[in-house]
Amino acid sequence: MAASTTTRRRKKFDGPSPEEAMVRDLIELLEAGVTPWRKPWDCHGGGVHINFLTGRAYRGGNPILLELGMAMRGASLPFWCGFADARKLGIVPRKGTKSVRILRPQLHSREEESEGGEKVLHSWASYRPVPVFNACDLEGEALAGLIAARMPEATERPAIEPIATAEQVLQAWPVPVGWGGERACYSPSLDAIKLPERQSFHGAAALYATWAHECIHSTGHESRLKRDLSGSFGSRLYAREELVAELGSVLIGQRLQIGCELSNHAAYLEHWIAALRESPRVLLQVISEARRAVDLICPEAPAPDREPEAAAAEAEAIAA
Repeated sequence: MAASTTTRRRKKFDGPSPEEAMVRDLIELLEAGVTPWRKPWDCHGGGVHINFLTGRAYRGGNPILLELGMAMRGASLPFWCGFADARKLGIVPRKGTKSVRILRPQLHSREEESEGGEKVLHSWASYRPVPVFNACDLEGEALAGLIAARMPEATERPAIEPIATAEQVLQAWPVPVGWGGERACYSPSLDAIKLPERQSFHGAAALYATWAHECIHSTGHESRLKRDLSGSFGSRLYAREELVAELGSVLIGQRLQIGCELSNHAAYLEHWIAALRESPRVLLQVISEARRAVDLICPEAPAPDREPEAAAAEAEAIAA
């Protein structure tokens, strides 16, 4: 009987984990030459991923996960909600649709006694995968009204100048930038960024995306986040750092609402595929590193209704 029970349990958990399934789908896109986070900025809702029912923006590294989720299902609206929340309003996921897993931070603490007999409180964060569905995955009579209710909220925001904001944010980053030549790069030994002349770029969005990419690299300097920047082109270490900078640029584009227009490089796609195949955890680890880097350059505004403890938990590494 015990052996039979064990067998049934094993079958229940056969198949890829949510992380493995997400990475598998991402690898398929990369093998097809598609970089799903690169696209002209979607103006619906300003491109900000929000909870379909509450209107709150998703935070931390979750916008990257949702951006990937949108690309994988060809969605156009950045509106999401969980199954239980959807059912409360009479909408449900269509049969056969798949959820996207985001990560919800949870703060834990435990009191321990030190060698001196004092009570010490240890705190740490963990993350629980939470499935959400995109608006394109849902159906029900209330759906059209919910979409209409969300669209005015996105279009009636105060007018902003996102490109001017991007200039201000990146100019404020203390790493010096030299303009000229034909390469965009960051030198760890000089702690300096080199970019081609502004007029060489195919538009402002491409300029700021490239600038942000190199700024992300500079956050790995030993005086900042101390990432290993010693990898040579073609190495897995190099590929990992490039993916941190790539996704960091995407996240900055989300926060500044300027999009992320970078040119594709087939060699990078091959290296990223190799890194992702090595371990599905790599993607979440890289997203965590990208989020930390972006928080140095363009800190996320605190949510007005967020408790300090929850905010501290969210600031921890996604892959901790």
